[in-house]
Amino acid sequence: MLRPLAVALCASLALWLSAWAEWPAWDFTQILLKAEQGYGNLGNAKARLLAWNELMQSNSSLGETEKLTLVNSFFNRQFRFSDDSRNWRQTDYWATPVEALIKGAGDCEDYSIAKYFTLRRLGVPSDKLRITYVKALQYNQAHMVLTYYASPTATPLVLDNLIGEIRPASLRKDLLPVYAFNAEGLYLPNGKKGDSKKLSRWQELLQKMKAEGFAVGEG
Repeated sequence: MLRPLAVALCASLALWLSAWAEWPAWDFTQILLKAEQGYGNLGNAKARLLAWNELMQSNSSLGETEKLTLVNSFFNRQFRFSDDSRNWRQTDYWATPVEALIKGAGDCEDYSIAKYFTLRRLGVPSDKLRITYVKALQYNQAHMVLTYYASPTATPLVLDNLIGEIRPASLRKDLLPVYAFNAEGLYLPNGKKGDSKKLSRWQELLQKMKAEGFAVGEG
């Protein structure tokens, strides 16, 4: 008979493996090749892409809290803030992590998207992560953050490009939630849930990532 500790360890390992196996391995050699075919000489951007791959390859065994800190810090350093009108000559453009890393810049959506997919690749389940639209009250404008739920009823932690520190949502009185989404669905403040497949920009983003060589499923 297995001892209780051994049973617990086996269960934890099984959960970790199932989360990791949700997506097939990403062939980063092919991803870089596709990027070079699309953008030409990547210059300094290649180092940013390789650093991103190294982060994902080397840190899958960390605890989820450590992963949050690492990923939040990485993208807050790698990107400079630039709105879509300057970066993409569009009013609202959702960049893939590759697009944003090649630019070395992005707006709040790009930070949140890159953090979401990186944490997903590191094995954090999608039901613990939500890309969340909020109103930034201090700036009186729409904003996007990534939120993490340790359990379904837990107070979420907020990963934000406005501040470097990850804080509980209860301490972010400057943010007013509007709606959130992930692979599982669309979440409204009144508790109602919808289908994230109806979010056209989310579906367009998934298709772009697949074209870049990423196996991301429904997100």
